[in-house]
Formats: sequence, structure tokens, C-alpha cells
Amino acid sequence: QVHLVESGGGLVQAGGSLRLSCAASGVSHSRLNMGWFRQAPGKEREFVTAVNWSGGLPEYSDSVKGRFTVSRDNAKNAVYLRMNSLKPEDTAVYYCTAQQNPLSVVTRVPNEYDFWGQGTQVTVSS
Repeated sequence: QVHLVESGGGLVQAGGSLRLSCAASGVSHSRLNMGWFRQAPGKEREFVTAVNWSGGLPEYSDSVKGRFTVSRDNAKNAVYLRMNSLKPEDTAVYYCTAQQNPLSVVTRVPNEYDFWGQGTQVTVSS
């Protein structure tokens, strides 16, 4: 079973930056598309970004495009999210996710993913 653990969340001023990390364990093969969703209190889980197993074909939500960058290191079984120019509306719990046996094209649909981390809180003050 694949387990995902996020880290790197915290409190930051608007305009600041954070880098989130997600470490995967129990990985038996390399074909994992991986990405990030976020969820604010009282709101639905929202797609942020994802990449395929080779680190290619990145997808970003319109709200973060140009500010956030996703990357992965398969040798470390890790995926990262660099967040720049943070806004108060970015405040949410950020969840790492992985899809096993995927196509090369990533999905934005949360129920298409198979594994989820526990989440890490990101709070952006105005």
C-alpha cells in the first residue's frame, strides 16, 4: 500500500512563498501520476496541480497558474509544490495524491486518484 506524507505548510504573509513536500512509501512500481489538491473550510476539494509518472504534462488550475510549480524526484519517491506570490485565498489544507496505473495524461478529477496524504495546513495572512 502506498502512503503519502506531506510537509512544509505554515503561516506566511501575502506575497510570500512556501515549498511543500510529499514523501511516498510502499511504492512497488514507478507508474504513479502525482499531484496536489486543496480544501478550505466549508468548500469542496479543489484541484491544484499534477504531473505524470515521468514528471511531464503538468496541469495547473487557473487560480494558481503562473505562481505555483510542481516537480517530482522519482529517485526519492517525492513530489514538490513551490508556491510563490501567495494570496489569502490560497489558505487551505493541501493534500498530496497519487494515481496508480495511470495514463500519461493527468486527471483533475479527485476520485480518479488512489492514495492521499493527511494534508498540511497553509495559511496566508493579509
